[in-house]
Amino acid sequence: MELPKLQERLAIVLAKRESLKKLLELPGSGTLRIDVESALAELDELISDFKRTFPDLDVSV
Repeated sequence: MELPKLQERLAIVLAKRESLKKLLELPGSGTLRIDVESALAELDELISDFKRTFPDLDVSV
């Protein structure tokens, strides 16, 4: 995969992470909160792995 395409896809993932963070702020999310927290934890792990694999790329979280 070419670098620009990889960076584009990473930007999409980071945007989705922000959407998940906004969901956590909603009152009355009930059991959905557990799923959102789990998804955020998994995304953070993937982003961390990405940073280790491509240390020269700027990944702002």
